[in-house]
Amino acid sequence: MAEKVDLEEVKASNGEAHRDGPLANGFTGQRKGSPEPMSKRLKRIVMANLLVILTVAGVIVGVFIGLGVRTVSPTLTQQIYIGFPGEILIRLLKMIIIPLVVCSLVSGAASIDPKALGKLGGWAMLFFLVTTLIASSIGVVMAFIIKPGNVEMNTTANAKDMSDDIPANKEVIDSFLDLIRNIFPSNLVSAAFQSYGTSYKMINASGIPEKVPVGTDQDGMNILGLVVFAIVFGVALRKLGEEGEILIKFFNSFNEATMVLVSWIMWYAPVGIMFLVAGKIVEMDDVGKLFASLGKYIACCMIGHAIHGLLVLPLIYFIFTRKNPYTFLWGIFTALATAFGTSSSSATLPLMMKCVEEKNGVSKHISRFILPIGATVNMDGAALFQCVAAVFIAQLNNTSLNFIQVITILVTATASSVGAAGIPAGGVLTLAIILEAIGLPTSDISLILAVDWLVDRTCTVLNVEGDAFGAGLLQHFVDKTSKHEGVEELTEVRMDRDASAAMPEHSPLIDKRGLEGAKGDLSSEKESSM
Repeated sequence: MAEKVDLEEVKASNGEAHRDGPLANGFTGQRKGSPEPMSKRLKRIVMANLLVILTVAGVIVGVFIGLGVRTVSPTLTQQIYIGFPGEILIRLLKMIIIPLVVCSLVSGAASIDPKALGKLGGWAMLFFLVTTLIASSIGVVMAFIIKPGNVEMNTTANAKDMSDDIPANKEVIDSFLDLIRNIFPSNLVSAAFQSYGTSYKMINASGIPEKVPVGTDQDGMNILGLVVFAIVFGVALRKLGEEGEILIKFFNSFNEATMVLVSWIMWYAPVGIMFLVAGKIVEMDDVGKLFASLGKYIACCMIGHAIHGLLVLPLIYFIFTRKNPYTFLWGIFTALATAFGTSSSSATLPLMMKCVEEKNGVSKHISRFILPIGATVNMDGAALFQCVAAVFIAQLNNTSLNFIQVITILVTATASSVGAAGIPAGGVLTLAIILEAIGLPTSDISLILAVDWLVDRTCTVLNVEGDAFGAGLLQHFVDKTSKHEGVEELTEVRMDRDASAAMPEHSPLIDKRGLEGAKGDLSSEKESSM
């Protein structure tokens, strides 16, 4: 009877009790015969998605505030004051980028077996490379179909306004050498706020002037160098074994504390995004003229981003996981809205980690290892925009691109987007590399800068979306692998049990004394049977 009661209790605890547990998006399972009131259900759904609702409301209200303030023609000083709350959000997010990236990668690399680490990193890099190449291809195809450069526009006025922001011409080989140099920073402290860049100096050697590359320190975090150091340092800590455990625990605790700070910042995000959007709308000069001259270019980028973000990435996710990709997208909506508001992949990283872990069930050691790498390496949106911009500038200059030049655009956009600064307008800097590679004037980048504030936002949304889907795919891969290994281990255990059926079973929980007692019982049984 006691066994029956226990079984019934187990059944009840495994069945009925779990029906009342919370499910995704605020829904709960209820027992039959006790339907939940509609008002209660709506309240639960709203509370579960409160942050998403507030973020969407912040974007919409920000648009109306910006349009309303434009009517009174505010001064430049007033425009700065309007964007101040948004500036605070960006500063808060940038403040925790370094501790978050370094600690998450160190703890992630230290917690994963080196073989599994290499396999995970390999799959992640393959996914990022393939999706970036697909995005680049979509950009080129869309630019040839829509032909955004076949328009009449006044280039001199735009060039005059934006001439100071045009990046200096740089040789393609020097750009890639700078990328490799930044992977190995000479000073970790300076890498937190400076990166290596090549400038040029004219030197007369033997009476012949020569443009010689000279290394300089440029403002901007060397995120690529920090990522590489953190991964290698985490692997080294794991190699130390017990001696490295204390430091691993320190980084884990530091990481958890940083995520607590992120959860606090998330509730300020709707307010910051509202004023960021309002401030950008107020700063716009003449919207009508801008969209009349560059409307086809903007439409080309937007349609390309929509195709890649709403069709290609979800399709890849669905093919491999057989799960609804749009449910996954809804779980990261707050992070996507933050990406649109801040226009920075790095600044969105803390919120993205929080979203994929809490809403989409990605484990911490996956998200905190893959997402910082993705924020540095994966630039789908930037690659697509750069390809559209390159073809756009070629059409403006009445330059027909041959097959070799198109392939050069695809390869250069994919390669140069790796390690591109995860900061606002970072893609424009790498666009100069592509233009140099196919022999187009970099002065036309001034036209791109005129609408970069808008296109760069959709680029960032696509970048972080690709990172999140990469984390989701890797989680599916890990779950599938561990499940397969578990079945194999179970089969081996059963085979061993059949082969040695006469042997007594031993539990790892039984201590030495218990084992001795068990042996004594067995011997006494044998004697009594004799």
